[in-house]
Amino acid sequence: MSVDAVPVRRTYRYRFHPTDVQAAELERTFGCVRKVYNLALEVRTRAWLQRQERVSYNDTSAMLSQWKKAEELAFLSEVSSVPLQQALRHLQAAFSNFFGGRAEYPRFKSKKRSRKAAEYTRSGFTFRGGKLTLAKMADPLSVVWSRPLPEGVVPSTVTVSRDGAGRWFVSMLCEDAGVRPLPVTDAAVGIDAGLSSLVTLSTGEKVANPRQEHRDRARLAKAQRELCRKAPGRGANREKARRKVARIYARIADRRRDYLHKLTTRLVRENQTIVIEDLVVSNMMGGRLARAISDAAWAHMRFMLQYKAAWYGRELVVVDRWFPSSRLCSACGSIRAHLPLNVREWTCGCGQVHDRDVNAARNILAAGLAVTVCGGSVRPHRSTPERPRSVKQKVQPAREGIRPVRAEEVKSK
Repeated sequence: MSVDAVPVRRTYRYRFHPTDVQAAELERTFGCVRKVYNLALEVRTRAWLQRQERVSYNDTSAMLSQWKKAEELAFLSEVSSVPLQQALRHLQAAFSNFFGGRAEYPRFKSKKRSRKAAEYTRSGFTFRGGKLTLAKMADPLSVVWSRPLPEGVVPSTVTVSRDGAGRWFVSMLCEDAGVRPLPVTDAAVGIDAGLSSLVTLSTGEKVANPRQEHRDRARLAKAQRELCRKAPGRGANREKARRKVARIYARIADRRRDYLHKLTTRLVRENQTIVIEDLVVSNMMGGRLARAISDAAWAHMRFMLQYKAAWYGRELVVVDRWFPSSRLCSACGSIRAHLPLNVREWTCGCGQVHDRDVNAARNILAAGLAVTVCGGSVRPHRSTPERPRSVKQKVQPAREGIRPVRAEEVKSK
């Protein structure tokens, strides 16, 4: 495999501390972005419901010029026009995803619950000498440069946002030409996601689950009780209590993200092929383990593995969710009829003693390797013919997997 650099688009996110004037300007911009988005969504929705007519991005862009001339919307002219145009583009993308079946119908942005953000293209900011200045601002932002941008790179877009904890962030989208595929290795690993251990590897290693939310649960509960005691409204004390809860949530999310980044980077660096299960986390969030599953962030971990594998020339194989990895003996290939969740170790009829998670990881690896070598079945041979259980697909590493087994075979998985 070539080790030449492959240009990739990456976002570099930094904290910054605006002045009072800059903060006021950005807050106005956030409000105007939300207003334009909602106006355009209302126009497009009404046009379809009343006349079955589709309104395009160009139509809403022309409407924006008229809105600025209206007396009641004159404040739209006080902020940079670039984030307003970007809001219309984001709405167009939302409708494209809706009509393509990839998302639900776009929803109106809420002043309290929606993310506060504004996106600037190159015509809306200047970046010179390590200083970032946005349109309508005289002074550059005071950015905390926690890591350098790629040398000689100018951001294509800049997104300014403020989270619920009151922290300001600037995200710079750059094309990084320094990402190189890692040297090819023969190592492959199967990964079984869990709760007692965050992941169990086919090598037998178990990576501890840090339970980030559980560590701060008592502090979070106390802060939420204090928030509930404050009268609803716009009072200063309630806002302070709300901000305290948001800071705890932000600290939990930051720790979880940092832990997952370190884990996924290690897995990608050490292995050429990584095999995981196709878990649908949203379907698991209705039971008693919902809080622990949410804290484990399996979907976020898969997302990180997916893009890092693409960056560094690794292969990510996804095994079908119905594959009976826990009940299948990795030694003889027989399938146990029932295996409750509380059984963490079991003995197969062949005499092999299995750790439930390690056995599952080894079976996941075997299924993934069967996919990569043109689709051999990883199931035991039967007297009746079966269709192939695994297939090797084209260059879509995160889409590869094996076909589902029969319903009667997976009831006890």
